[in-house]
Amino acid sequence: MAQHYFDSDPDAASRPSTADLVLPDMHLRLHTDRGVFSPDKIDLGTRVLLESVPAPPPQGDLLDVGCGYGPIALTLAHRAPNARVLGVDVNSRAVSLARRNAAEHGMDHTRFATVTPEGGLALEQGKGTDTPPGAGDLQGPFDVIWSNPPIRVGKDVLHGLLLTWLSRLAPDGVAHLVVQRHLGSDSLQRWLEAQGHPTERLTSRAGFRVLTVHPAPTI
Repeated sequence: MAQHYFDSDPDAASRPSTADLVLPDMHLRLHTDRGVFSPDKIDLGTRVLLESVPAPPPQGDLLDVGCGYGPIALTLAHRAPNARVLGVDVNSRAVSLARRNAAEHGMDHTRFATVTPEGGLALEQGKGTDTPPGAGDLQGPFDVIWSNPPIRVGKDVLHGLLLTWLSRLAPDGVAHLVVQRHLGSDSLQRWLEAQGHPTERLTSRAGFRVLTVHPAPTI
């Protein structure tokens, strides 16, 4: 059985492929591979997110958590060409692919980092860059977070991941998360609210919820 896409260094044999990201405002062909999330096509939840969220701010620091081979981060970069875009993932193969995709599409204001599940900078950064983001770049504050989070990793890991990155939102920042309804989107919304993050449902479509999450108020 192939390792899960949440592994830092998947041992699935490489089988390079491509996937087309087709949206009303853009069309990108992206390099993919085995051992990463949704290698054969753009995940439906990702498409629902990208077709539903409001436009990102034209400038600032924008973050994609769980970037995979880059469809969300590259959409942020396309829609906000003057912003600084960062994509993070624990999977070094995915991060290497995302860097290649950004370079091939000329999105040089986008960077990618391999991170630990706890949100720190991983020792192994993968291929494709001479100057990976530093540990300080991961701390934010971020004006926007877009994410199709790894729901299947289990509640403890998922909750820790979300609390880590949501704590790095700017005071007036906002996050948009896409979660499949039958995988617990409604319970996740209640849990986020219990952690102090005001959360509302932006849309519901094709079995997915897109949640809008705000920073927890500072005491």
